[in-house]
Amino acid sequence: MFFSFFNKASEPSFDINGKSLDQVAKMDSATFADFTRNINREDDKPDLPMTREGFKAYTDSMIGKTGIHLGRGNYKSKAEYDSLIAAGTIKHYWWQKMLTYKQIEINEKYNNNSSRILEAFKESIIHSLPQMLFISLPLLALLLKLLYVRRKQFYYVNHAIFSIQLYIFIFIALLITLGLGSLNTQLHWGLITFIRGLIYAGLFFYLYKAMRNFYQQGRGKTILKFILLNLMFTIVMIFLFTVFVFFSFYKI
Repeated sequence: MFFSFFNKASEPSFDINGKSLDQVAKMDSATFADFTRNINREDDKPDLPMTREGFKAYTDSMIGKTGIHLGRGNYKSKAEYDSLIAAGTIKHYWWQKMLTYKQIEINEKYNNNSSRILEAFKESIIHSLPQMLFISLPLLALLLKLLYVRRKQFYYVNHAIFSIQLYIFIFIALLITLGLGSLNTQLHWGLITFIRGLIYAGLFFYLYKAMRNFYQQGRGKTILKFILLNLMFTIVMIFLFTVFVFFSFYKI
């Protein structure tokens, strides 16, 4: 249900002067020359037709076929990169080699199309989010254990059950907000936006009330621990997101 709210991006379409790349490729030499005269305008050579190679280089630059670059070097193949290392032209540490190998692999896989690489990277991150959330659940229970370490009647499993129930409520609330957001793309009602904002704000209020009711502490202590929990959990989620971004990059 979560992934149904995200449309997978299609291959970017690209037209030049009302003609697709496939239509241009099927043109004969005379038609192609006339077509490219209006594109290849330079101060010193006005109205000069393009060659097929020049037109391909032009379209590649327009649609982002420059690939990705994780360092200063732009290596076309692993063989070229390995030969430069063997010759002593460049000296890289092992982690630089791993990143460069991955850069070459991705560029070859997606034909140096940076747009496709970006879309694949985004898809990989989106599909990693559920895994990140499930890994964060026991970490949330651990943070609660640290915050309520003096409450000996609560074991780690108690905090884990509390975290599971909290996550269930959050998932239901997010499902409702995603549904409302999808509906609002058609209706464009300000009321729906307002309701979604209330739901998001209500999640924080629900967490505060849940902590107070479950752990049976006063308002002041609960507010303090509520603030600390959100700060610590934000740091944990930033760390997890960074790790998953790294692994998502290696999965594309």
